[in-house]
Amino acid sequence: MSNSQTIISSAKKGVQILLSQCIELGLKHVVISPGSRNAPLIIAFNQHPDIQTHVVPDERSAAFYALGMAQQLNQPVGILCTSGSAPLNYYPAIAEAYYQQIPMIVFTADRPQAWVNQGDGQTIVQHEVFKSHIRYSVTIPENEGSKDLNWFLSRELSAAFHAATGKVKGPVHINLPFSEPLYNQSELAISNSDFKNIFALEPDTKLNHRQRETIKEIWSSSSKKMIVCGQMAPNENLERLLSELAKDPSVAVLVENTSNLVNTAFNHCIDRSLNSISESEKADFAPDLLITIGGAVVSKRIKTYLRTFQPKAHFKIGYDFLFMDTYQSLTHTIPMDENRFFKEILDFEIAGNSRYGLMWKQKDYLIQDKSQAFFAENSVFSDISVFNTVLDFIPESSELHMANSSVIRYCQLFDPVKSIHYRCNRGTSGIDGSTSTACGAAIVKPETWHTLITGDMSFFYDSNALWNHLLTPNLRIFMINNAGGGIFKIIPGPKSTAELDDFFVFNHQFSAENICKAFQVEYSSAKSIEEIENQMPDFYAYAEDGRPKLMEIFTSSAINDQELDAFFEKVRL
Repeated sequence: MSNSQTIISSAKKGVQILLSQCIELGLKHVVISPGSRNAPLIIAFNQHPDIQTHVVPDERSAAFYALGMAQQLNQPVGILCTSGSAPLNYYPAIAEAYYQQIPMIVFTADRPQAWVNQGDGQTIVQHEVFKSHIRYSVTIPENEGSKDLNWFLSRELSAAFHAATGKVKGPVHINLPFSEPLYNQSELAISNSDFKNIFALEPDTKLNHRQRETIKEIWSSSSKKMIVCGQMAPNENLERLLSELAKDPSVAVLVENTSNLVNTAFNHCIDRSLNSISESEKADFAPDLLITIGGAVVSKRIKTYLRTFQPKAHFKIGYDFLFMDTYQSLTHTIPMDENRFFKEILDFEIAGNSRYGLMWKQKDYLIQDKSQAFFAENSVFSDISVFNTVLDFIPESSELHMANSSVIRYCQLFDPVKSIHYRCNRGTSGIDGSTSTACGAAIVKPETWHTLITGDMSFFYDSNALWNHLLTPNLRIFMINNAGGGIFKIIPGPKSTAELDDFFVFNHQFSAENICKAFQVEYSSAKSIEEIENQMPDFYAYAEDGRPKLMEIFTSSAINDQELDAFFEKVRL
């Protein structure tokens, strides 16, 4: 930006300082939902050439858009709304960002504090409203030039951005009460001397001699070592280090698609492998030492298995949630970068006679063959055959977004493709923002195909994701419509109740066709594998009008659970 360029902004000096400091701290994108109380910030962000603004009317959808953008960019993305109930609609995405460690800057406009709980319109208690799922929260008094208020604003913004982007990333909340007038504008006239950034330097953590010897002793005395990798962004260096560790025959590396770690030495389909371990073998496949890294793990089976066959030692590596004890066996929490940790233990001696890692990998190879045989022999059209078909057509070097519930579980049964990045909102595992997250991600990576696989319940729940002017031509959606919440027919419990159809599955006959028509999304449908395959060449061709495309695939809820059971029976060794 040229120093001589005139920029119009809000007339409120505090807003001008906030805007200028946010830019200096690296904010480039802000997702805005229309309102009145947030007018000073709308004007300031939208008029500045260094900020890209994106308008999403529905606040819940807007927050998930920002989450998808921040996930792709690995940079903080702002969200901005008016006062009252509007901020509350941000909460699902804020909770997701909190557990996924995704940096988001949450700006909420507020009424002057004197009018809170005084019957004024569109006014609730907004101070620390997200306090249980936020990395930092502050309410900043309206600033009209006071030196102390300038200092307070600058200090708090520095603290907030550090909390969002430090070693433990996540959402932060900046609540801003504004008095009227709200729409007055003036030339932006703020210099760097009007604010002061404070930079937090975080030294890398490493093991001291005593700590290293303790870990070495446990490592060397464990003949069965298991590394379980949860959700994380692609990390080539970590993948290389783990592949080196997997050469040790005493080490089994278990990953999920959402781990984004792909190597022939790893066990990629945890549920598939566990399904093939007999009762008499379970103790043999249980680890002496468990090492866990990354975020949430999808597989409920591995959680149950490790809680039952507990390791003697469990190292949790990483800076976040230090005492999160998912497997009820935590003995050491190590706040350290995963790459640095594994680089250090690569120097440890390889165990002598153990074949533990080879046992796990042998199961994996045998199950791959049986899985392929199942689909070669089985012609029944069902959810699992749809996934087997659709996943083969996902373009190389693209982003695959998976909705929660049955979709993410089905995807974990198929080996990942190395060039594809796998995304899912597993922080809280909700169905409420899968489409919005994928749409937001597609905006900031326009050169890449973004494919969302979603179920009918998740799609209908988040259909407002399509209600804006931001949809991009690189977005494709497969909506698998099995007329209800299919997850409740494939998990134990719901099928034994009289409430299954109406309260758990929620049977319906709705379709996405008219929703697509309303929001100008190109629509097609399929009711067989042949129909899916015939449409694929056109589906991944760019539409002439530049609109995204959705294929609705109808399956029968009466047989989906039976076919999944048949698959697991086939791949059982």
